[in-house]
Amino acid sequence: MTSIPVRGKRILVVDDDRLNRRVLTGMLDSLGHEAVQAASGQEALDLLDESVDLVLLDVMMPGLDGFSTARAIRRDPRFAELPIIIVTALASREDRLAAVEAGANDFITKPIDLMEVSVRTASLLRMKESRDALRRYQADLEEMVRVRTRALEVAVDNLREQQQTTTAAYLEAIHCLSSAAEYKDEETAAHIVRIGRMSALMARRLGLPKEEAELLLTAAPMHDVGKIGVPDAILLKPGKLTAEEWKVMRQHAEIGARILSQANSVLMQAGAVIARSHHEKWDGSGYPGGLSGEAIPLYGRICAVVDVFDALTSRRPYKEPFSLDKALEIMRQGRGSHFDPGLLDLFLAHLPEFLAIKDELRD
Repeated sequence: MTSIPVRGKRILVVDDDRLNRRVLTGMLDSLGHEAVQAASGQEALDLLDESVDLVLLDVMMPGLDGFSTARAIRRDPRFAELPIIIVTALASREDRLAAVEAGANDFITKPIDLMEVSVRTASLLRMKESRDALRRYQADLEEMVRVRTRALEVAVDNLREQQQTTTAAYLEAIHCLSSAAEYKDEETAAHIVRIGRMSALMARRLGLPKEEAELLLTAAPMHDVGKIGVPDAILLKPGKLTAEEWKVMRQHAEIGARILSQANSVLMQAGAVIARSHHEKWDGSGYPGGLSGEAIPLYGRICAVVDVFDALTSRRPYKEPFSLDKALEIMRQGRGSHFDPGLLDLFLAHLPEFLAIKDELRD
């Protein structure tokens, strides 16, 4: 199979002899190439740029000889792989080794033969074409990756912005829903925020992952959302509830769980777990399921501690707030019966942090 001739390349011809330059230029013209002439090594370095495809370099020149010029070309990273052919009358083994060490790719021996020039230049020019094509492909690939990466970054940013907007609206709806239940019970929006903050703090001090602490921050405020389904006469009764009224009141845990479990999100499912389990007690005497010990979901056990603390130290329709000492005394009495002992101990060990939240978010 005949190779397609290589044509249209730019070749730098370096020789201090004008006649030699003219001969080489004529040969290159006949092969379909453009010749650029330089009469010295320094002139060759001055003319050299990335448009040059090959250098034909004489050895015996004043000033910078061919070997020195080849070494200077190779020191420039742009021309580390530029084909260089030494054109010389020197034919000894030592001269050829010196040329290779200087960075030459091939040799043409004087007197110059057109066929030899054609064969040797064609081989190196094809090699350079392949390298240039590979370089262009790599550059195109890198650009494509850059463009697609940037497009992906923009898409992710847009998605994140949409998610943030959606999440903000979602959380606002949850807050309104929780507030509706709390206001129905004449509690305050500050109470539900405190429960979220305190539950998240408990999770962090317990060593739960950051994601779970953030989940509790938003899910715990929904603990009493089921009070929406309890009649005002029972919720707002200033005296003690009758057995029948207490039975209705206890239903708010299941009502809240049913409301929240209709959604599939992790947040709403966590809220449903807390709503159903935060009135369970460690000894099994709580409601609605009579669960005990670690059968009570951890989120419910956490919420139970901070919810009771906040209720004891807050004003309600049926009572004034207890003093801190009285509230802590009641809670300690509930250690191992009402509360998970380990969680109560953890709460007490970090009490100043919980009090700081209470002080910051007063009713």
